[in-house]
Amino acid sequence: MMAVPFRRTSKTRKRKRRTHYKLAVPGMVKCPECGELKIAHRVCKECGSYKGQDVLNK
Repeated sequence: MMAVPFRRTSKTRKRKRRTHYKLAVPGMVKCPECGELKIAHRVCKECGSYKGQDVLNK
């Protein structure tokens, strides 16, 4: 036999517990080459540079 809760968990109690489950916005920085916003520590999608070097157009 398994343990069964005595009372049903209310919607409010369930939602209070889940308030910390949120989507986080990724850290965006300006590309030093073209000035577009890009995700930190990633290759820029616009100009293809990473850490001042042209990575995609070699």
